[in-house]
Amino acid sequence: MADLRITDTNSANDSRGRAFGLEGNDFIYVLVALVAAMGFHLVCTAVLHFHVFSALVLAMPVFAVPAAWVVLLRHGKPAGYAGDWFENLVSREGWSLAHGAQPEPFREGQNEQPST
Repeated sequence: MADLRITDTNSANDSRGRAFGLEGNDFIYVLVALVAAMGFHLVCTAVLHFHVFSALVLAMPVFAVPAAWVVLLRHGKPAGYAGDWFENLVSREGWSLAHGAQPEPFREGQNEQPST
């Protein structure tokens, strides 16, 4: 029993896994967006008889928006980064102290009580 050594390992419950260079389930968003863009392109060209280039232009955002979201806001970032980024974009200070809206405490005449 004295020869028993304890070492840290990267166990399965610590890792969310990797696929196509993306951690966790992030590759699913990109894969679903790719399939949806290909399907949209097929519908535009085969059913609606659009030109190939115009159908490609219409289908590109269907793939590009989710792929950009994964690459820019999820890949290599902490778990809540995307939500925090959008919250900061919308509300800036959120529930914290808004410094620009607070009175300056030592300014003369600003914090005086009105006389009755």
